Amino acid sequence: MLHCGVIERYREHLPVTESTHVISLNEGSTPLISAPNLSKAIHPRLDVWFKFEGLNPTGSFKDRGMTMAVTKALEEGFKAVICASTGNTSASASAYAARAGLKSVVLIPEGKIALGKLSQAMIHGAIVVQIKGNFDQALQLVRAITENHPIALVNSINPYRIEGQKTGAFEIVDDFDGRAPDFHVLPVGNAGNITAYWKGYREYNEAEKARNLPRMLGFQAAGAAPIVLGKPVKHPQTFATAIRIGNPASWAAAEKARDESGGLIDMVTDDEIRAAYKMMAATEGVFAEPASAAGIAGLIKVAQQGYFDDKEPFGGDRLRAVCILTGHGLKDPDSAIKAAEEPHTVEANEDAVLEAIGLCEPVTV
Repeated sequence: MLHCGVIERYREHLPVTESTHVISLNEGSTPLISAPNLSKAIHPRLDVWFKFEGLNPTGSFKDRGMTMAVTKALEEGFKAVICASTGNTSASASAYAARAGLKSVVLIPEGKIALGKLSQAMIHGAIVVQIKGNFDQALQLVRAITENHPIALVNSINPYRIEGQKTGAFEIVDDFDGRAPDFHVLPVGNAGNITAYWKGYREYNEAEKARNLPRMLGFQAAGAAPIVLGKPVKHPQTFATAIRIGNPASWAAAEKARDESGGLIDMVTDDEIRAAYKMMAATEGVFAEPASAAGIAGLIKVAQQGYFDDKEPFGGDRLRAVCILTGHGLKDPDSAIKAAEEPHTVEANEDAVLEAIGLCEPVTV
């Protein structure tokens, strides 16, 4: 059976018609990966699962929304798309625009984007413009441009992006045979993803395809935590570049998802993110971008505070948490290299190699 993209798979839940020409790279259907080692380390009653969005075509969750945004841009007669980006959006927008035969324009903060992501936008033929400012300023600029020029804005403020991204919730429920997780855990940057997942869970529940609803647990980086602090952060800072955003476009919708689900939005430090980043890769063999680890770090933090101690699961005797891993680790190889132990350099002989790996037997006299 051939794999199809999220629009074809969930057409009845999306704003398309039979005549809509779908632009797809066969995104979606990303795996749910059990994380037993991490589960044991975090809480005795918790089963942790990863929804690994890094296995989408351009390596991040953005492809779910971009297939919808570019499909509708083409349908509405646009010849070009534009976005502001910290990396993943630019990679996705440029790929789907290329697929559709549309021009793509990307505004990025100068020097604040992982090269793995920037290289994708460049190879797909996007016009990449670096501004001497941050993501929030770039978003203000693209909003102004699209108000006055016939070019489609494909950031998450585009409602079609949210429509596409909500399909991740559908997949999770389908994979768990109609049960939503007890907790849905994810990093929060521009806040479109927490908005979209909550929308998806609610719609599936209303359609009687999901028997329950999860609590939404979102986590921002401490240096870029406007929702937690209750005010915009003028100069957001975090090594997790994908969530280095000081004034989220979907701020109000994220708070609504938090409140309606009975969940929370908290913050974690860069040190906590780095520790979770390494722990995830070293204990479960899953390599995700640093921003993905913010959710894991947050899960560890609230577990240590006793958050799960008095919670009851929906069915069964164990709590279930699904963590969204937003992008592949190869998006930001520099962060991985900095976080890992440097390679050993030795002479080209067996004794030297054995000594380096700790298998050299002591010399006896």
